[in-house]
Amino acid sequence: MPITAETYFEHNGETKTISDHDRDLIYELSKRNDSVSHLDKYIANAEPDKELKMFWIDLKKQEKENVRRLKKIIVSHIKKSCF
Repeated sequence: MPITAETYFEHNGETKTISDHDRDLIYELSKRNDSVSHLDKYIANAEPDKELKMFWIDLKKQEKENVRRLKKIIVSHIKKSCF
């Protein structure tokens, strides 16, 4: 008997290992961390254009601060045992 889409997804999402907001924190941390590493390449590629290079450098600083803040929030949640 073939499995229908309804049967396949019937129990999808019933078991969660962490809450949605904690998953969101980890997901954003991962995305922004990847972004910081990509920005190094953008900075190098922008070498001839000082204005563009400064834009990427500023964006990298902002993303590094976002990563720092996300890590701080995750640590706080872990210490409060709500992660």
